[in-house]
Amino acid sequence: MSIDLSLVWAVIIGFGVIMYVLMDGFDLGLGILFPFAPDEESRDVMMNSVAPVWDGNETWLVLGGAGLLGAFPLVYSVFLPALYIGVFLMLAGLIFRGISFEFRFKSKKNRRWWNRAFCWGSAIAAFAQGAVVGAYIQGFAVEDFRYVGGAFDWLTPFTVITGLGLMAGYALLGSTWLILKSEGHVQQWAYRITPKLLLAVLVVFGIVSLWTPIISPEVMERWLNNIHIIGIFPLLALACAGILYRSVKRQQEGLPFIATLGLFIFTYLGLIASKWPVIVPPNYTIWDAASAPESQLFLLIGVLFVIPIVLAYTAWTYWVFRGKVKVGEGYH
Repeated sequence: MSIDLSLVWAVIIGFGVIMYVLMDGFDLGLGILFPFAPDEESRDVMMNSVAPVWDGNETWLVLGGAGLLGAFPLVYSVFLPALYIGVFLMLAGLIFRGISFEFRFKSKKNRRWWNRAFCWGSAIAAFAQGAVVGAYIQGFAVEDFRYVGGAFDWLTPFTVITGLGLMAGYALLGSTWLILKSEGHVQQWAYRITPKLLLAVLVVFGIVSLWTPIISPEVMERWLNNIHIIGIFPLLALACAGILYRSVKRQQEGLPFIATLGLFIFTYLGLIASKWPVIVPPNYTIWDAASAPESQLFLLIGVLFVIPIVLAYTAWTYWVFRGKVKVGEGYH
């Protein structure tokens, strides 16, 4: 029995994307929340809680991007011309955020500027990622495997909503991560803002759910024909939201973060189910976009060797730096 390498690669890249969203999302969220922190000590705790792991989390972005180029080159030939500006903004935000991690701890005189760099870098990167997701949902102008749209087609009212929605979602991940990793007045502040962030996420979730079938007839048809299957994912996402709200009210520490991860996972699976197997909307599937089977197999051997190593050192890092981050203590 032959193996469908395109399907295998779609699963690997999908796994890489969700790993990046979950693992880099909470430190982007902390950056978004940075200006609203109660004091500078709280900001120190927020940065120290992710300082040992943030750069390793972005391994998944590199892995997913490289795999996408090798396995589905059509995606790059369409997405890059369509999303040049959005991708540039994302990378610029990640660069500013990464620099601020190192310089903020050393700088005393200009610390406020590094605080702003961390905040704006995180916010811009999160917004750009959400806008890219919105552009994927609404589709691209493609003819003969070439993008024929404009440079700003990715920026529409719908993608602005998805960009703001992902910012709210990342901020929710950040606040629940802070509940898990902090204590005292920092943790209490995180408890107070989490319900507000959850409400913002649910509002955007509802708007996007109503708007998506209007701008994408293919999605509407898919929903109508498979509502008994696709409808499971939003119900599970809402169940996670209910668990999150209840656990925060009970002042639980670990469950809010786990429930937020579940909220993201089921929303992501609902998006995949709405588009599958289209990878370049509105018409091109994973098989249309695939590279030669020989190329996919060659890359697959390396990736299957690398992924277990990445998972192992990631798990070890989180284990080593487990526990609470206290005021005055940290990785740096």
